[in-house]
Amino acid sequence: MLLTIDVGNTNTVLGVFDGKVLVRSWRVKTDARNTSDELWLQFGSLVEDYEITGLAVCSTVPATLRELRTMINAYFPDIRVTIVEPGIKTGVPLLYDNPKEIGADRIVNTLAAHTLYPDGPAIVVDFGTSTNFDVVSDKGEFLGGALAPGIEISVDALAARAAQLRKVELVLPRSVIGKNTVEALQSGTIYGFAGQVDGLVHRITAELKDAYAKSPTVIATGGLAPLVLGISETIAHHEPDLTLIGLRLIHERNA
Repeated sequence: MLLTIDVGNTNTVLGVFDGKVLVRSWRVKTDARNTSDELWLQFGSLVEDYEITGLAVCSTVPATLRELRTMINAYFPDIRVTIVEPGIKTGVPLLYDNPKEIGADRIVNTLAAHTLYPDGPAIVVDFGTSTNFDVVSDKGEFLGGALAPGIEISVDALAARAAQLRKVELVLPRSVIGKNTVEALQSGTIYGFAGQVDGLVHRITAELKDAYAKSPTVIATGGLAPLVLGISETIAHHEPDLTLIGLRLIHERNA
């Protein structure tokens, strides 16, 4: 079985594949201070019931990636490991001014999006610590995109800087017009971010219309995506395991 690990700034997502089938996944907190042994205590306990024969990793946290390498060498010495980094075959042309600036997760998502929806261009909206908009051509090329502050860090910053405002549970309020401070914050956060998504998708689509006959397919992923599903007017598909699928595909390409 293949163990896939997607290390993000806030959360780490793990998944176990049996062939092309994702049989189990987990989401845990990322702590850049964890040592390799602490990572093994955490990850090893989750996958102890599975016979791991391969491992695929991408990370946006350099300190955690360093400790992950040590953990893999110590506890998975005899399996094939794919780490998404320079030199790994991804099959994704990077049409970017400086490809070294692109996060590994964005490349992985591009491959997965084009594999799942190959009939035209696509926009991946990844709701994580930041909200990433990754634009994919109909040939599977990474064209670029947009980066915006994520939902949770925006809420945290507002609560920290405004004396009379506080963190609230991110659920839909009774109406867009909040009748109290909690509902007003919920409305501004959830409907506001949905509007941000739709606004950027419309602008990206307008820039692509001369190059492509078909409008891009909009795919949401990331831990916070469910907050705007059903509210956003442009999101067509929800693929919560998009990055894990991309890691499986890259691992297969480097067999």
